[in-house]
Amino acid sequence: MCNDYRLMVDAASIAKDFADLKIKIRFGEGVPNLEAREDIKITDVGPIVRTIDGPGDEVELVQRRWSWPGPNKRPVYNFRSEGREFTSNRCLIIADGFYEFTDPKDPKKKRKDKWLFTKKDEPIFSIAGIWRETADVGQAFTMLTMEPGPDIAPYHDRQIVILERDVWADWLDPTVSAKSLIKPLAAGALAVEQVG
Repeated sequence: MCNDYRLMVDAASIAKDFADLKIKIRFGEGVPNLEAREDIKITDVGPIVRTIDGPGDEVELVQRRWSWPGPNKRPVYNFRSEGREFTSNRCLIIADGFYEFTDPKDPKKKRKDKWLFTKKDEPIFSIAGIWRETADVGQAFTMLTMEPGPDIAPYHDRQIVILERDVWADWLDPTVSAKSLIKPLAAGALAVEQVG
């Protein structure tokens, strides 16, 4: 499953993309200095967008840890979405790419082949997530997963939930059914290239 993703855009660009959708981002903790990062890995800090108390059309962008410790102390970085509604603590995980790994085509290669997935014609996309507070690490988020769509099925038997732009606001509204929003992207929505 997804254990590595990418974000190369700054906070102002993210805010503009959300403003285009009539979603106003507030920076209650200050505007984060988002460095361009090829690899955001489990336990790293990454930007999420979530609702705040106050006007219904405002959300906040904050940086939080990716994964919280599970009962066995292993990081919970992916979370199955099947059969769940997620009526609180939903968030959007901002990315512009994510990676999947497959056994190498070249039998002499020791490392797995690394594949970069991006959303065609969109500078960023949002992954459906949830966040929680734990005594061990404070607030942290995890990515929701589902059965793979047509672009990912050749590479993995599961995938992260990537939300179309027109439902970003709906995902942040806990009164909207999560099950109605979690669906695979249409074939050809993702570009894929081998990067390692």
